[in-house]
Amino acid sequence: MASLSRALRGVAATRPRRSPAPGWALRPLASGAGPTSEKSVPYQRTLKEAQDASVAARGPSQPLPSTASVVVIGGGSLGCQTLYHLAKLGVSGAVLLERERLTSGTTWHTAGLLWQLRPSDVEVELLAHTRRVVSRDLEDETGLHTGWIQNGGLFIASSRQRLDEYKRLMSLGKVYGIESHVLSPGETKALYPLMNVEDLYGTLYVPHDGTMDPAGTCTSLARAATARGAQVIENCPVTGIRVRTDDFGVRRVAAVETEFGCIQTPCVVNCAGVWAGAVGRMAGVKVPLVAMHHAYVVTERIEGIQNMPNVRDHDASVYLRLQGDALSVGGYETNPIFWEEVSDKFAFGLFDLDWDVFTQHIEGAINRVPVLEKTGIKSTVCGPESFTPDHKPLMGEAPELRGFFLGCGFNSAGMMLGGGCGQQLASWIVHGRPEKDMHSYDIRRFHRSLTDHSRWIRERSHEAYAKNYSVVFPHDEPLAGRNMRTDPLHEELLARGCVFQERHGWERPGWFNAQGTAPVLPYDYYGAYGHRAREDYAYGQLLRQEHTFSFPPHHDAIKKECLACRGAAAVFNMSYFGKFYLVGPDARKAADWLFSADVSRPPGSTVYTCMLNHRGGTEGDLTVSRLAPGPQASPLAPAFEGDGYYLAVGGAVAQHSWSHISTVLQDRKFRCQLIDSSEDLGLLSVQGPASRAILQEVLEADLSDEAFPFSTHKLVRAAGHLVRAVRLSFVGELGWELHAPGPSCLPVYQALMTAGAKHGLVNAGYRAIDSLSIEKGYRQWHADLRADDSPLEAGLAFTCKLRSSIPFLGREALEKQQAEGLRRRLLGFTVDQKVPMFGLEAIWRNGQVVGHVRRADFGFTINKTLAYGYIRDPSGGPVSLDFVKSGDYALERMGVTYAAQAHLKSPFDPDNKRVKGIY
Repeated sequence: MASLSRALRGVAATRPRRSPAPGWALRPLASGAGPTSEKSVPYQRTLKEAQDASVAARGPSQPLPSTASVVVIGGGSLGCQTLYHLAKLGVSGAVLLERERLTSGTTWHTAGLLWQLRPSDVEVELLAHTRRVVSRDLEDETGLHTGWIQNGGLFIASSRQRLDEYKRLMSLGKVYGIESHVLSPGETKALYPLMNVEDLYGTLYVPHDGTMDPAGTCTSLARAATARGAQVIENCPVTGIRVRTDDFGVRRVAAVETEFGCIQTPCVVNCAGVWAGAVGRMAGVKVPLVAMHHAYVVTERIEGIQNMPNVRDHDASVYLRLQGDALSVGGYETNPIFWEEVSDKFAFGLFDLDWDVFTQHIEGAINRVPVLEKTGIKSTVCGPESFTPDHKPLMGEAPELRGFFLGCGFNSAGMMLGGGCGQQLASWIVHGRPEKDMHSYDIRRFHRSLTDHSRWIRERSHEAYAKNYSVVFPHDEPLAGRNMRTDPLHEELLARGCVFQERHGWERPGWFNAQGTAPVLPYDYYGAYGHRAREDYAYGQLLRQEHTFSFPPHHDAIKKECLACRGAAAVFNMSYFGKFYLVGPDARKAADWLFSADVSRPPGSTVYTCMLNHRGGTEGDLTVSRLAPGPQASPLAPAFEGDGYYLAVGGAVAQHSWSHISTVLQDRKFRCQLIDSSEDLGLLSVQGPASRAILQEVLEADLSDEAFPFSTHKLVRAAGHLVRAVRLSFVGELGWELHAPGPSCLPVYQALMTAGAKHGLVNAGYRAIDSLSIEKGYRQWHADLRADDSPLEAGLAFTCKLRSSIPFLGREALEKQQAEGLRRRLLGFTVDQKVPMFGLEAIWRNGQVVGHVRRADFGFTINKTLAYGYIRDPSGGPVSLDFVKSGDYALERMGVTYAAQAHLKSPFDPDNKRVKGIY
């Protein structure tokens, strides 16, 4: 067989443009003239065993039922896990349809690695559930061994930043009771004698990581599910999805069509992996993923490798999976091969390995375990995998079709995340919401204009694949798929030094650079596929400065924006916000039910409120402005009779909010319209002590407290243009928002800058908003406020109309929580030491870990680090105010603890004087 080094030499000989690293001693092959052509997975057993041809010809493995409560399409890891968890929830009549045999798509050839620590608290919980299912639950239920092997995991750090990242993971692991150890190079060598440790800063060792067997796991899942009444039907390709339109014009799933009959069902789960796009098209649902070749090689026997942990050498973009007495070697390259034409006949199939692509992993593997240089290659495994634009799965109910759920696009992590995601998907289907906050996986995280944009999907999926092993920095931004959605001020702000962030496809201001412009340029694929990698790319250079766990070089630029807002005034372009109108005969009923706060106030009022789910979790926060009816439509209000509301919601979650509201309107059969004006309106906000003086020169209105109180709005003229002025603040200062038609944005902005020049008005971006808002204690949805956090836990009881008798979604859950006491409570913390924190730090109270930080930033006005996180009582009881006040707190950052002061109220302007104009 070929050795790894000979494989590299073979590529170098046939493709001269690629050369081995200088100084390598490449030994001749023991046999053969080139790399092995043997293609086979390294598992002792797969489900590929040949069927009797007559059985296959007869069709499905068992008769199709005429009806089903749920039909799961796809018999891989996710399909089997979802079916199993549906059955555990008591769902009767659930059916899984597999076009060939279980695991035959992509699951059968997966490496099956399970790493417990990831830079996401939700993912840590999902992984923990998968591990529990495969290592304990399934064997207890079925008596079958799933093939779980607990051999541990070892993350390699060959840079200081990488070791810092691992220390962050270790601190988070303490919150969840996951044992992990940061090892020195010497300790690493003692654990893994075959490893080269000369270039290491250290490693992170997690003893209870391990590997899964796809056939054993999926067989056990199917056995457990069918024992609870579910059905698994193989050899039954799906050919179509029937859709019906109800009396309110809502599209709903009606049935699943196959070659062998039709199953009536109200619910379909698309777990078809690489083929999920084709299944989506059957139903008119957009599934934003691409198929790529993903490969590993299996070595011959290696003396001394037995019982070693699995290895991830992120900096070399390579992994080493223990395979009995051998290793599987794979990784993520910058030039993966796209599978352009996905075949629906591909089952238990593998591609020929392209050594020119794979060779880039060999040097890293040999450097880490030098014995590999003289080790033969037993077989190659190159199969299809599905990848998404942000390297996260696609889950949840499709916005286009009720009853059509996604459980696909797992980026080669379907085995590892399958248990946790299958559990959450089952809960989503049965209860209408997952138990945990799954926004990062929810299909609604993508704006509908992007989910079928082929160039955006391809670019972003490529970049996410190529950067999969990169350090996850808090303020990183994509270079791919940019400039998809820009507002009318984009070019003006770019010329003024704006460094943009991307959210939801929008380019929004991040911060302002006094050193010149930094436009975002078309994607260069990091030099792959014949593209020329960009040199002297100003935006890329600024982004690389963000690649740190310390304060970036432009920390002071953000500081100037923040202090200018506190001391004079700042203008923020927030045009990327979602801007919706809710109007119609039942608009007031809908608003009462949707919004936790009482928004039934007179026209001209504006209310900050939450939207909840039936569990009492927060699906979003927004401002709701009551409108006066009118027969004449304008850019700032539709024509309507009865009640109407103008909704402004954070742009990064606008699609989520739109979908949540739409779903509630459909389920409750409210007769009203939800109109999206996000692309038509811009939003400028002027905040700070000088805001009133500046705006008084631009607006044709009296801005006194008596004429224009806080939390009110009016239609006024600004520099001759009609705008909706709203007196609100998201940073804790006197200020107004100006909602203006797109063509009016630039002249209004220019008038503001002219009027503000003598008052010290500056441009400011979202990095300043993040700092200013956390300093004031304002919540940020999807950070310190999520779908599994209630307003009561988050300190937002004032947004809930619990003292009224008005029913609203989530009320019963909140009342129950009130009666039983809060089991979690959001606390603010300040750290006197000037140390950067970003979230995931462990929270210690009296020597015990009681939670982790959700959100952190530096507060420039108080000159301290601020952090927010939820704490629990380790005894399991309610978190009372006495419990909060009686503790001594510390925050653990990268293994080091820092004394912290806990706060129930904002340490900055706790009496809220500044928003009232009292300075």
